[in-house]
Formats: sequence, structure tokens, C-alpha cells
Amino acid sequence: MEPHMERKNAWTARAAEEDKIEALAQAYRRFLDRGKTERECVAYGVELARARGFEDMREAVRADAPLSAGSRVYVNWMNKSLLLFIVGKKPLEEGMNILGAHIDSPRIDIKQNPLYEEKEIAYLDTHYYGGIKKYQWVAMPLALHGVIVRRDGTSVTVAIGEDEGDPVFCISDLLPHLAQEQMAKSGKSIIEGEALNLIIGSRPKQGEEKGEKGEKQEGVKARVLEILREKYGVEEEDFLSAELEAVPAGRARDMGLDRSMILAYGHDDRVCAYPSLAAMLDYEGTPDYTLCCVLTDKEEIGSVGATGMAARYFENAVAELFARLGTYSELGLRRALANSRMLSSDVSAAFDPNFASAFEPKNSAYMGRGICFNKYTGSRGKSGSNDANAEYMASLRRILDEEGIAFQTAELGRVDLGGGGTIAYLCAKYGMNVIDSGIAVLSMHAPYEVISKVDLYEGYRCYCAFLRHAGPVGQ
Repeated sequence: MEPHMERKNAWTARAAEEDKIEALAQAYRRFLDRGKTERECVAYGVELARARGFEDMREAVRADAPLSAGSRVYVNWMNKSLLLFIVGKKPLEEGMNILGAHIDSPRIDIKQNPLYEEKEIAYLDTHYYGGIKKYQWVAMPLALHGVIVRRDGTSVTVAIGEDEGDPVFCISDLLPHLAQEQMAKSGKSIIEGEALNLIIGSRPKQGEEKGEKGEKQEGVKARVLEILREKYGVEEEDFLSAELEAVPAGRARDMGLDRSMILAYGHDDRVCAYPSLAAMLDYEGTPDYTLCCVLTDKEEIGSVGATGMAARYFENAVAELFARLGTYSELGLRRALANSRMLSSDVSAAFDPNFASAFEPKNSAYMGRGICFNKYTGSRGKSGSNDANAEYMASLRRILDEEGIAFQTAELGRVDLGGGGTIAYLCAKYGMNVIDSGIAVLSMHAPYEVISKVDLYEGYRCYCAFLRHAGPVGQ
């Protein structure tokens, strides 16, 4: 007999909803394919939001136009973070229902002075972004995404390696026949960070094998620069003002003979970001409390910088919303933030039977058992944790149970082994109720990760229910 606390597989209760599950999964796969970077996620998110009647808050500010209950606006912050608001009937200072997730993912970033030639192979020098196992990124097809901004301010969008006719790139690995010394190293040093060099060419430019003084020229590098100049209109110095990311090439795919899973790059944390966005876009009518969705950048490196959650752009956007409503005051802003309720949505590590010793089975997330709540995160004695209130968790349980939403609770690995951080503690500093919630992921932070379609669906249903029903805790 199963223990009472054991959560059941959500597929068993969703047989009549397979069409809805599949429709959401296909829409999510399109989001993944369109959003390999945070910039691409924001661009696609703005496209979807405008199609659903959301207006740019900057346009309202420029026109000094007022907002009112039912207004739908978005804020595109530096093309890397996105906020959406639906103004509610109640005063804003009574708090908001907030969905938050991050849209950056672990990857390989291109350095500012990256292009060089070595033994007639052209490379781009790189620096990895976020927590990765470096050895997982070698000998696999990679695509190049990002933006190059010329000195005059004009920009070129780059996306090479996704279309069938595109070339791809890779980082080489050492053959097993010569790898005895390499294989004796620990996993973290099998591939060193400075060895993550992206191969981008091997054919020299014709007719320039020697320079004016007879010295040997870097012909392969010269040809690469020629291609960049002819195809994109950029020079080598334009790398100084570029943001280029190497990510796994190819589309998100159904996984398993039963097509119950999705294999893709970037589930962490776009598997939470997309259903949060979709729940916001699908909301009909005018809510009681103002609704907010925050898709933020830089979580994988500590939420730092002007586009990370530690910046004040979220707070500033709420202040601007107050101003458009004609009710701004510093005290009102503080009350609104403190009275808000938030689901800080980030992924959980799915229990993996192949590595069972890393988990504590009673308190692990499982694929197929619905959305997962982490009352606390952090590591080594909850260091860096948010640790949500029991009262808030109880209020969420009531909503989930009344809506029949499959959910589970978990920690990230064994005590003294696992742990991690999210954006929750940064939002909790305002005094609002915040809890981590998200989808269970296999192979988290690997180039390709795995999620269950039914968990994606339960996550979406949870976010919809939260937007509709969350209110002051204890009421």
C-alpha cells in the first residue's frame, strides 16, 4: 500500500485532457525553438503579448496616458527581461498576484576579443555561463545566437545553425586512443574552461598566403572575417560590442515511444517561464487584484546586473504603474510590494533512478506527478534560502486542492549534498509571501534536458488558478 503522502502520477487523472496537454506542449516547443536566448524569449514574448492586447507601458508614459482596471501593459527591459501587468479592481497597494521565472539558461558565451587562428583552424574563444559540466558541451553541434552592435549603433541579429541549410559549430574533444591522461582527471577538469574553443572555419582565403614582407598570413581567420563582412556587414572590432551565445543546435523534440516527454535545451527555466506567460495571456476579464508576470534574466549567475532580479527594474515598473493610475506614493509602493503574493517558478531536480543515492526519496520531485513546491531552497543548513511561511503554503494547498491540480513538494537533493538558489529571496526582501514552485527536470543544466508534458500542463493550470484565486494570506 502506498503511503498517504505519496503523490500519484498525474497522467492517470488526465486521460480526457490529452488534446489540451498536447496543444500546450506544441506551443511550448515553439517557444523553445523561438527562444534559445533571453533576448529571443523577450522578443517572442512581446509578439505574443501584443497579439493579446497588451500595450507597451513606455507608450503610455510618453503620451501621459492614464491606466485603469482592466488595462494590460508590458515592460520590455533592455530586451532581456519582460514584465506584464493586468490592472485589477482593487487598489494596487493591496498587493499583486505575481508569477516570476527566469529566461536565461546555461550556455557558452563568446568573449569580446574571440577570433583567432591556430594551425589553420579558426576559433572563437569563449567563457561559459552558469553552472555546467564542461565535458558535456564538446563534440556536439552548436548554434550561434545573439546580436552584434556596430559602432554607429546599428545592430545585426545572429542565428546560425538552426535551419537545415545552416552550418553548425562544435568544440572538439580528444580521441579515446590518446585520452589516458585526460580520463584520469576528475570530472570538473576533464575539459578546462579555456579549452571550450568554438571551431568556426578551416579554409584559408585564396591569394593571401603571405603578407607584404613575406610573413605567413592567417588565411583561415581572414576568410572568416571576409564572410562576416560580406554576409553581416561587421568587422572584427564589432565583436567588442556583441553578445553571442553558443547553444545546442536543433529543435525541441518529443521523447519516448509514448511521446510523454520533451527533450530540449533550456527547460531551466523556460519550462516555468512559458506557462507563466501563457497563464497571463490567457487570463480573461478584469481581476480583483492586479496581476503581474516577471520573466527575468541573469538568474544562472546570481541575478546580478541591470537585467537580473537583484536590480530595481521590477520595483521601478510597479512605481510607474502607480503613476499611470494616478495614485503614486512611496508608502503606497511599499505597501503594494509587501502585500503581494508570488510564485517564484524555477525547476526542481527530478528523481533519477540511475543516480538514486543523490536524492532523499520521500522529499524529491518526480516526473509525472505535477508541479513541485520547494518551501525552502538554499544549501548547507538552508543557507541562501527563502523558506516560505507555513500559512502561505496552506493557502496555496487550498487553491490547488479545490482546482484538482496535481502537485508535490521537494528539496533539491540530499541534505549536505544538494541545494541551490532562485529569485525568491530577492523578492521576499519586500516582505511579500514568496514560494518556489516549478517543474521537475531530468539532466538539469545539461545541453539537453527532459520534462514531462503532464507536469507542464499541471504547472500551467496551477499558474492560472493562482492568478484567479490568490489573495491575502489568512483570508
